[in-house]
Amino acid sequence: MHSKPTKSLGKLAGQKIKVRPLTAARWADLEELFGERGACGGCWCMWWRLPRSEWQRQKGAGNKRALRKIVQSGSQPGLIAYVKGKPAAWCALARRECYLVLANSRVLKPVDEQPVWSVVCFFVARPFRRAGLTSELLRAAVAHAKKRGAKIVEGYPVDTRGGKMPDTFAWTGLAPAFQQAGFREVARRSKTRPIFRIRTGR
Repeated sequence: MHSKPTKSLGKLAGQKIKVRPLTAARWADLEELFGERGACGGCWCMWWRLPRSEWQRQKGAGNKRALRKIVQSGSQPGLIAYVKGKPAAWCALARRECYLVLANSRVLKPVDEQPVWSVVCFFVARPFRRAGLTSELLRAAVAHAKKRGAKIVEGYPVDTRGGKMPDTFAWTGLAPAFQQAGFREVARRSKTRPIFRIRTGR
């Protein structure tokens, strides 16, 4: 999908970055990246997809099984970025209707009736953080969604407005990364939670 040396990645400048969709054949790479904690607290990137009680009940192994079932069905629920062949970062994306939590959110409710794909989550392995991989993943996510018919891709970053935030709380991405990838703010119902969009050009 995306394989090139890039000058925009700071400490990773000049290294070849490859971004590939998560498939059953790449499941072991996701396990390596997420580790025993499933990226964060046993989430396995199921937080957006499940009722809160169900997510909590099956946190850990249950969420892992749920995500693997999605992958084994042939769906590609996200992208993995590789640096020198090593899985380094992840982003989750799908049609907005796949994410139950978005449907129930007052702050992140739909902007309009247009169909969109949503980028909802990122996880970057510690050695590769603060190196621009989020923006790389966003560009690849737009290309991935476009190939599947998307006209609009949407995201829900945190806007710290100059403040600092621990990496573990920035799992929906930060506003500057979306701006660097060409996204623009289209709505804001909370001081720190804007909605960003980009058109794929279809």
